[in-house]
Amino acid sequence: MTGFPAHLFAGKRYAILGLGKNGLPAARAMRAMGADTVLWDDGEAARAAAIAEGFTVSDLMAGDFAFDALILSPGIPHILPKPHPVAARAIAETVPVLSDAELLYQAVRKAGSRARFVGVTGTNGKSTTTALLAHILTKAGVPTAAGGNLGPASLALPLLPDSGIYVLEMSSYMLERIATLGFSTAVMLNLSPDHFERHGNMSGYATVKRAIFARMTAHDVAVVGVDDSHSVAMAESLESQGPMRVVRISGIAQATGVLTLPGEHNAQNAAAATAMARALGVSDDAIANGIATYPGLPHRQARVGTVEGVTFVNDSKATNADAAARALGCYDRIVWIAGGMAKPGGIAPLAEFFPRIAHVELIGRDAPDFAETLAAHGVSFHMAETLDAAVPAAFAKAKALGVPVVLLSPATASWDQFTSFEARGDRFAELVAGLPVVNGEAA
Repeated sequence: MTGFPAHLFAGKRYAILGLGKNGLPAARAMRAMGADTVLWDDGEAARAAAIAEGFTVSDLMAGDFAFDALILSPGIPHILPKPHPVAARAIAETVPVLSDAELLYQAVRKAGSRARFVGVTGTNGKSTTTALLAHILTKAGVPTAAGGNLGPASLALPLLPDSGIYVLEMSSYMLERIATLGFSTAVMLNLSPDHFERHGNMSGYATVKRAIFARMTAHDVAVVGVDDSHSVAMAESLESQGPMRVVRISGIAQATGVLTLPGEHNAQNAAAATAMARALGVSDDAIANGIATYPGLPHRQARVGTVEGVTFVNDSKATNADAAARALGCYDRIVWIAGGMAKPGGIAPLAEFFPRIAHVELIGRDAPDFAETLAAHGVSFHMAETLDAAVPAAFAKAKALGVPVVLLSPATASWDQFTSFEARGDRFAELVAGLPVVNGEAA
């Protein structure tokens, strides 16, 4: 692993819009590779931070727009629901709108490296599969760099040698903005309704997800999870159209036997990582060793503590009902903490799991809607409103009812009360660690 050549993008000029966890690392990388950059963010604090690092910060709606590309942070729309004015200007002036993952690919090839790229997408399971595959490859001695939507940002990754492999988690927002990036192997894990505000409907969402297989050749391998009807349809389409080889994987009625990979959904993630590792030439023994030693990811069914026989599980990454279903299916009896900014349909799709739920502590903006659903099914609940109130209340309820697990799996986005699902999960862990102690024992 090494740095990129300092003059790789000399003579090139890029606009960078959005200076968060993707934009500012992209700006640093492009500057280090010799590119001329002009930065902008709608937030004054973000602009000030970029200026402090010596970047040129200028309103991209003013002056010329003579750029080789606009590098647009994933969270900023360029089509739906309404394009950001700068993105609209780029489109009007035929300036390509690209993700930092696309620029990483261009940089690697421009630097002369033949390192392979692996892509991971799907509605749920992306981060675990990305991290698991990277762990398998690293344990097998392969030069590996992982990032993208999972983090670190794509352009923060180092230059790998010809034998290296980039493992990139690709959100639908990133897949909208690739032009030449081609994956040696890629997986589409599953599809359930999500991000319609950006993609219009299920058809639009599926079309964007399928872009991960664009530019594949007969030497490449497309891995598709077939545990939902939308994904089955995609697998059938890819098989009929080619040219890549298609491998179907499933987690139904499977288990990994690994504590950090519980449930059928993680069996699917492990199957996906296995199929891709095989496509990349890793032996089955090395794959098995990688899976067995996988340490897990924070905020994905992470056990953060056990107090008086009650185990607390942080699954804050469950930002939609489908993700929460994967956690709910792993436990026979729980006290559930849920709520926040719900996706369309709320928790109604989770009704099959309600018999497992002894009680629910509801938090966040859409708690009243969740309460209506729970009441209609006769599920006990309490309007805790905040996570700070929900954790001690859930603990007390679990002890009173003899329930062994308190599960934070909100089935919602976090932005009503937290800056991210990570912040929500971190606060949960802090609250568990701070449960009151009586006579030397946590109470």
